[in-house]
Amino acid sequence: MTFSSSTRTANGLPDLSYKPSLARNIGSRVLTIIAALFSGIAVLPLVLVLGYVLVKGGSKLSLVLFTELPPPPGLEGGGIANAIIGTIAVTIIAGLIAIPVGVGGGIFLAEYSRSGWFAQFIRFGTNVLSGVPSIIAGVFIYGTIVTSRILFGNAYSALAGGMALSILMLPTVIKTTDEGLKLVPDDLRRAALGVGASRFVTIVRITLPTAFTPIATGVVLSIARAAGETAPLIFTALFSPFWSDLLSTDGIFAPIATLSVLIYNFAIMPYEFHNELAWSASFALVVMILILNLFSRWLSRFAAK
Repeated sequence: MTFSSSTRTANGLPDLSYKPSLARNIGSRVLTIIAALFSGIAVLPLVLVLGYVLVKGGSKLSLVLFTELPPPPGLEGGGIANAIIGTIAVTIIAGLIAIPVGVGGGIFLAEYSRSGWFAQFIRFGTNVLSGVPSIIAGVFIYGTIVTSRILFGNAYSALAGGMALSILMLPTVIKTTDEGLKLVPDDLRRAALGVGASRFVTIVRITLPTAFTPIATGVVLSIARAAGETAPLIFTALFSPFWSDLLSTDGIFAPIATLSVLIYNFAIMPYEFHNELAWSASFALVVMILILNLFSRWLSRFAAK
């Protein structure tokens, strides 16, 4: 590459200093500004939503909100305590169903049948299931569990709601487990098998502990998604204005309040206080989901160290 006299320094070396007036540098600055602008536009909806929910719902926070039941229509006072407990309960039920099945499915795909036709079918089905609208999961459980009253003669229940949410959690748990186990070096597996360990022992003692962080991150993300769903719970868990006795089977097999359904019910009511309570519940739900997402980010950073 040759340089003219104008592009050389006094010592005769090429002048490599940055020249803002060059066309390529001007174009680079313009494209950088455009990229930054688009990045800001992409984040703007999140900032606006969080800010609006904070303004509308954060100002109504109080101890009563987290300790009392929702008020009857037309009356003021009360809180969303039963909906918070119900959301946690339904999410736990969904996790108890989806996590063992999802992790087991991911182990099968990554350790036992990496390229078989059945594994390809499972991966394809998982990708399709991850794109299915959440209301379809609710309608499916409604048609197979709620209307048939197969759960000991009960219709709407916390268990039915958890089953619907578990369908939404499964794709994320399966895919993150599959990908997390693929990141484990095969040398670790060969070393364990070389000293006489069985495949089961190798998975339990070597591969799963090594891939624990990405698997846990996927589980947390799936829980965060399930906790904010509304449509499946309208068809399955319905709603209850009372406390749920979750320590007995009557509470698990009965309708239960959740934050997302409470927000939906109270937002369409003609009473201003109930609308304000819906905004407060929205703020509480957003904070819960935000905490779960931050926890998943922390797990990712912890894995990178």
